[in-house]
Amino acid sequence: MPYPETFTGFQVHSAATWTEFHKNEFQPKPFGDYDVDIKIECCGVCGSDVHTLSGGWGPQHYPLAVGHEIIGTAIRVGPKVTLIKEGQRVGVGAQSYSCLECRQCKNDNETYCRKQLDTYGAVWPDTGIVSQGGYSSHVRTHEHWVFPIPDGLPSAVAAPMLCAGLTAYSPLVRNGCGPGKKVGIVGLGGIGHLGVLFAKALGAEVWVISRTRSKEADAKKLGADGFLAASEPGWNEPHVMTFDLIVSTANSFDGFDVDAYLSLLDVHARWVSVGLPEGDGIKVRSQTFLANGCFFGSSHLGSRRETLEMLQLAADKGIKTWVEEVPIGDKNLAQVLQRLHKGDVRYRFVLTNYQDQFGA
Repeated sequence: MPYPETFTGFQVHSAATWTEFHKNEFQPKPFGDYDVDIKIECCGVCGSDVHTLSGGWGPQHYPLAVGHEIIGTAIRVGPKVTLIKEGQRVGVGAQSYSCLECRQCKNDNETYCRKQLDTYGAVWPDTGIVSQGGYSSHVRTHEHWVFPIPDGLPSAVAAPMLCAGLTAYSPLVRNGCGPGKKVGIVGLGGIGHLGVLFAKALGAEVWVISRTRSKEADAKKLGADGFLAASEPGWNEPHVMTFDLIVSTANSFDGFDVDAYLSLLDVHARWVSVGLPEGDGIKVRSQTFLANGCFFGSSHLGSRRETLEMLQLAADKGIKTWVEEVPIGDKNLAQVLQRLHKGDVRYRFVLTNYQDQFGA
């Protein structure tokens, strides 16, 4: 299949104009022996896109096209590629490179590689070229970070799984989520609703923990067994020391009583944070952990093995991401990102109709 030497994407030029999108051509990194070029069909919209473009996570390399929940067709594969075939429907998530040689990479922890590079906003070594994301016609990615999509998963359903889904799935499977376990999901948004779906698919008893009861009905539709509203007096007391695992997707720590949340955990049970709110975060004291000896940590994305397992589980169990499809375009992008910034989505936007902007 033919492919261009340059790609085209909707880029933002500065944090001050983070909702103004410009359709620009850009130069991808040089094509390598292990690279795959993908013509993009659709792309999920992640909270990371807002935090990045707006400067909430610090200075960025502009102009920048974001987007790292990408589904498309492999139209070119490098001479040493063995994992992907031309013409396959494939996906790309938030990471596009790791060294594949270090201790972490060899132990299915490649997302923690010290040389890992993000799908957008990273500077490729020795080139000075900034990686551009899925609000674009194409993406060029190392084969290790390109994933075949099972036939049973529609593209718009699969796209958010490549970041939001994996971000929830990895800490669940790494921390024993399964039959006989009581698992809490803090926050019911893009990541949180997929956390509920995957925790249920893995066989756990699942509770959603949110500030209010405004999303209780949605939690039940997703399959949650119970719901806790953290704004209610004594909300935690009936469940103290009964949870085996809590995965927090919280996007704000304003008024967050971490001691009350951690009191829910059984002895040596685990709290895993995957949300990345802007600001200074939360403060914990050693005394917080004494009552139950709980562990407090975080998780970053997931491995290739976990990604493939997650996608197959979703196909086998018929898991459906809750998505709102929006045709890609400068005006729609501005509106979608502003709505996401306000939390006005249930529960993931997916950009579609790429052929209208970038051609067939």
